[in-house]
Amino acid sequence: MRGRVFLIIMLTATAVRSQVAPPASGGFAPWQAQMMAPPPVNGMGYQTELGSEVRSNYLQAGLAFTTAYINNLYAGGGSTSIAETTFSVLPTIAYDATSAGRHTLVSYSPGFTFYQPSSALNEVDNTASVDYEMRLAEHAMLTATDSFQDSSSPFSPGIDNTVSGLPVSSTPGVTPPFAKRLTNYANVELTAQPGLNMLVGALGQASVLDFPNPAQTTGLYDFYSSGGTVFCDWQLPPTQIFGISYQYLDMVSSPTGLTSTTEAETISGNYTFRFNQKLSMSVSGGPQYYKTVEWPLPTTSAWGTSWATSMGWQGTRTSFAASYSQGVTGGGGLLGAYHSRSANAMARWQMARSWTASAYGAYSINKSVSPLLITSVTSGHSVSGGATLDRTFGQQFSVDFHYDHVHQSYNDIVAIATNPDSDRETISVTWHFQRPMGR
Repeated sequence: MRGRVFLIIMLTATAVRSQVAPPASGGFAPWQAQMMAPPPVNGMGYQTELGSEVRSNYLQAGLAFTTAYINNLYAGGGSTSIAETTFSVLPTIAYDATSAGRHTLVSYSPGFTFYQPSSALNEVDNTASVDYEMRLAEHAMLTATDSFQDSSSPFSPGIDNTVSGLPVSSTPGVTPPFAKRLTNYANVELTAQPGLNMLVGALGQASVLDFPNPAQTTGLYDFYSSGGTVFCDWQLPPTQIFGISYQYLDMVSSPTGLTSTTEAETISGNYTFRFNQKLSMSVSGGPQYYKTVEWPLPTTSAWGTSWATSMGWQGTRTSFAASYSQGVTGGGGLLGAYHSRSANAMARWQMARSWTASAYGAYSINKSVSPLLITSVTSGHSVSGGATLDRTFGQQFSVDFHYDHVHQSYNDIVAIATNPDSDRETISVTWHFQRPMGR
């Protein structure tokens, strides 16, 4: 597997070295001259910031005080619902630096949450992310992202969920309620533009899911995945991009004394239509071969299809992104291979100068395609969503009203079967500090 990923990176590195133009002296080329990786092969996801939220070169800090009400902490499974009130202190810090041909964004937020009356659930969370972009040559780019989360809350850490145009890469939607988990997702993308209307690139990605306390997550298991994609895209100026890509994924789940491995290889065609610089739509798909091994049981392998479609709109006062994908994946806390279908949507609207509304929704359904594995879950589905209303007071204070809902139906997973639903209503008061930095 590592040899395949290394070959993927080397193919694109060769293309980058072929760029004889010197490094850019400042700024990025205009959209008409600089091709960007389209959503089906772009590891960054759609941008959903509103025009007034797009900033660069700053140092930002903040402190939020949050209280939330959870009306069904232990709902389902015949247990009695418990009403919980939580109090949280959430400091944040972010650093953004832009220079000639480079952009770096680093953010970190620890969190301290206290439950009443179930103080045993008190938790300390950590969320961190790094985004990096560098111009290697006039038409060669390197982008890298890394996102880490240490949490035991089943709810989204925020309303800024990323919507991606990439095909599904791991089984989505399985989150044990109020159980500690560590997640990390990273990708590196290298692109080069040999000609005005041609782009080649490689995307390497890896993810880790770890449950430190297995007693809290009966039926779920640690997970690791890695893989890569090579692609070539052609632009038909000024609105259309079409291309072809090859993706390899290696997904490993690790129950005690056993290893479940799923490998998937996909060849896809992709097409993107840009209506204008604000709105685009994409579709990709192709044949997929997958193989699952859980020794000493027989190997399961077959051919199928993988495809995805997505769209994004980014305006001054409104933004919207949505995606749907399906294909065979593995992991995500489950054993074996699953045919996964997932949909995600995210919207933001600045109703007035000091009022902003946001909403998100996600749905996934997973069905086992490796029935020989006695440890696999037959099927299940997840639904989650939330909405936020934000009111700012000047440059430094804001109040958020937030609602979240999570539903997960996996009867074969003990940690989820006893608590399939969770609802949370939240009020947050946040202090912001932002200092511009020199270019």
